[in-house]
Amino acid sequence: MSSNLSYIGPAGLRLVSANEEVELLAELGIALLLFVVGLKLDPHEIKSVGPVAIIAGMGQIIMTGILGYFLANLLGFSLVPAFYIGLSLTFSSTIIVVKLLSDRQEIDALHGRIALGVLIVQDLVVVVAMILLTAFSEDSQQSLSQEIVSVVLKGGIFLLFIAFLTRYILPKLLHALAYSTELLLIFAISWAITLAAMGDSLGFSKEVGAFVAGVSLASTSYRATIGARLVSLRDFLLLFFFIDLGIHVNVSYLGAEIISAVVLSLFVLVGKTVMIMALMSIMGYGKHTSTVTSLSLSQISEFSLIIAALGLDLGHIDENVLGLITLVVLITMGVSTYMIMDSHIIYEKLLPIVSHFDKLIPHRHQKLGNLDEVDVYGVDIILFGLGRYGGSLIRALQGSDLQVLDVDFNPELVRQWRNKGLLAFYGDAKDPEFAATLPLNQAKWVISTLPGERIGLTLLHTLEYQKYQGKIALTSHTEREMEILKNAGSDLVLLPFRDAAYEAARVLVTDFNE
Repeated sequence: MSSNLSYIGPAGLRLVSANEEVELLAELGIALLLFVVGLKLDPHEIKSVGPVAIIAGMGQIIMTGILGYFLANLLGFSLVPAFYIGLSLTFSSTIIVVKLLSDRQEIDALHGRIALGVLIVQDLVVVVAMILLTAFSEDSQQSLSQEIVSVVLKGGIFLLFIAFLTRYILPKLLHALAYSTELLLIFAISWAITLAAMGDSLGFSKEVGAFVAGVSLASTSYRATIGARLVSLRDFLLLFFFIDLGIHVNVSYLGAEIISAVVLSLFVLVGKTVMIMALMSIMGYGKHTSTVTSLSLSQISEFSLIIAALGLDLGHIDENVLGLITLVVLITMGVSTYMIMDSHIIYEKLLPIVSHFDKLIPHRHQKLGNLDEVDVYGVDIILFGLGRYGGSLIRALQGSDLQVLDVDFNPELVRQWRNKGLLAFYGDAKDPEFAATLPLNQAKWVISTLPGERIGLTLLHTLEYQKYQGKIALTSHTEREMEILKNAGSDLVLLPFRDAAYEAARVLVTDFNE
């Protein structure tokens, strides 16, 4: 890169030089990011992402890419720049989404798991896109057919070689190094850099090689240890990527594209959100899950910057387009941060609009919520939540004579429990219209295994409105929430972690006394 752009912001303070050290650390940061992404993709667990992540992820990528391309075209961009802009708008930020959902302890919630699944699908598409863009660059002297054959052959040999090492060499090597966490970490970083260099020499880019390195370690039992220790280093090195990018982006280009950036940002913040919400609704997910998931994915990604930087290096786009994509990244990341943090509040504000929108979409699993199809007479307990805690509670109740009606807002989970012979239905504990269809006049207990103050208070309000006369048990993860729910009218508040600890202590004491 030219030395006349070797300062932070051409119109800035010129405090940092764009020397080779900054560029090297930036490249290491990108490679490590792709390595950590690959580390999360255990080949044996990719199937567990589920159909909703695949359909919502691929459907959103296709629709956003096509509409983004035509929108960029309308804004005056030619074929190739419009393609890069449309492609950049399709990806959501893994760093932003995972960090904020983890901070809110929602990464294991249904909407958190779906969002993570969609991000995995997007990450896979990013890698494929980078391979194709690099292979079909302007510098190539081969025909398209020759390029395809070359890519397939080189890629196939490379992957077979890595598969052989993953199957026969890496597990034994990692086991030998595992006695020292430091050695394990050093090997992981060295492995990522080695495959990044191999990927670059084969023409697939360093990022693709680092991604493959991560996938090769993902099926080992040491991936969690490696991933946890690399996160801080990854975040530190990624700072240099953003510094290097900022150094080489002229502020005048950002200002020149402010109107286009605002239009494209609104398309991402609103249009992309609506697309994901519609796709999830068609898959059978409720208003709350669809809305909160889509709000989580309403930004464009750090990978968009990587794609744009790659396009600039390949000569496909100019700095004007790079500046536009950078500005859209800044706007959407900034706004979507607040959208994620306040997603439940935003959902409540948008509930009238969301409810009307939800009615316009045909739900694939609508019959799963139809209680008229079966006889629900004699129900003793209505239980909301069929996840790990709810499922364990159901199994414990199966030996009794109690009739339990089970409700969950995950249609795939409802279908699984129905196949086991349970009286399971699709519905949302926060939906007053669904609560009105339940046999509340028969049930002696309504139990919610869904943790959280907001869900508990909403269910209490709904049951009060329906004049429910039985008892209510809610679930909490904290003592503070437990007091709030008790004061609001809950007869019993379940604390799974505390109760599990008490039971474990009881078993241990009994064992010692024997």
